[in-house]
Amino acid sequence: MGCVHGKCCCCRLCCYTCNPCCCSDSGSQANNHCCVGDQRSPDHLLQRPTLTGDSVGTALIPSADLCLYYSTLSQRGHYPDSPDRENQDCFIVRTNLHGRVDAHFFAVFDGHGQLGARCAAFVRDRLVEALSADGSLFDDPARAYQSAFLATNSELHESEIDDSMSGTTAIAVLVSGATMCVANVGDSRAVAGVWRNGSVVAEDLSRDQTPFRKDEYERVRRCGARVLSVDQVEGVKDPDVQSWGDEENDDGDPPRLWVPNGMYPGTAFTRSVGDSTAESIGVIAEPEVLTLKISPEHLFFVVASDGVFEFLSSQAVVDMVAKFIDPREACSAIAAESHRLWLEHENRTDDITIIVVHIKDSGIGTIDAASQTTNKSSIEISDKGKDKTATQESDICHQEKGNLPIMQSCPVDSSTERSPACVAPSPTHSVLRNG
Repeated sequence: MGCVHGKCCCCRLCCYTCNPCCCSDSGSQANNHCCVGDQRSPDHLLQRPTLTGDSVGTALIPSADLCLYYSTLSQRGHYPDSPDRENQDCFIVRTNLHGRVDAHFFAVFDGHGQLGARCAAFVRDRLVEALSADGSLFDDPARAYQSAFLATNSELHESEIDDSMSGTTAIAVLVSGATMCVANVGDSRAVAGVWRNGSVVAEDLSRDQTPFRKDEYERVRRCGARVLSVDQVEGVKDPDVQSWGDEENDDGDPPRLWVPNGMYPGTAFTRSVGDSTAESIGVIAEPEVLTLKISPEHLFFVVASDGVFEFLSSQAVVDMVAKFIDPREACSAIAAESHRLWLEHENRTDDITIIVVHIKDSGIGTIDAASQTTNKSSIEISDKGKDKTATQESDICHQEKGNLPIMQSCPVDSSTERSPACVAPSPTHSVLRNG
């Protein structure tokens, strides 16, 4: 955050070059899809809303009588000095994780450095596979997250990708039944919209891991990091003043991490995957994990890269989502406003990636999904009138959009009973079941 060329400090000190390779997609892709549940369940009990648009879908949670209605957007940044620069962000949505019909995974990865796009794509693919292979994921998700992140970090170090000065942050949300488990490494963010006292309030599901946090600052200092802004490193400001305000008011020159006797790596975050050089001064891949129950007051959640939150607060993002019934419209509005604010403050923008997930009542009643697996369920995919069927875990990976989407009036969504984000949730809704 706060750097003219992103998370690294290459713009002013040439610590390393931001010229990433293309982040190629992997896994199956679909424009529209709807999880329709276990074949043992009567088809007429399962909702199949008709969805349109480039990237929108639903995922049922039978055990909690919920439906996740989501959309994704990834927008390449505007870099006037590097017009061919690739989008270093990527994301993944995997439904039916681990073969369970009511377990769904949403994650955003924000790469940085010369090989940031390759790092982000590598971590996206390997992290979800590590989680899928972990038999303890639903019994102890915090432990499974930690194991998966650390293993993926080691694999990235050992891969052919040079991650000495490149890496990625990651923010991931696993919804399992009525439980939400969030893992964060870096400064991307997850935030929920919660109905409280007649309005929608932002509830942060992660904490940015930067030197602005006292605990993170002290941890990296103990590991030998110098914590200084660019102006302090260059001698413009007093390096002995260890105070930089906060993330909302850093004047575009946040505190960064430097090796004791060098002008690198200059990272504005304290945790990441990759960045092997920065590991020597305390940058770690260990996630912070939050687990919570989904309540009737939880209307939606957002998973996004820090390109969204550089100039928008969590509450501002939640306020925007609350205006739209259709998550596609919310993604479009947030991307447009983020883009506008970047250009208002700087002559470039960061890459912007957003996943918006509305939480609604499915209206089908609760179904015991403990023994359900995807070999007994199907995913219907609608592609311009052509019906397709898949019987395995379904991925939607990074899908870059060349231009910001045009905002349109969203249609009324009558496919589920749970109220949209801008209306109070139904008081009859109950999710007091274990995921």
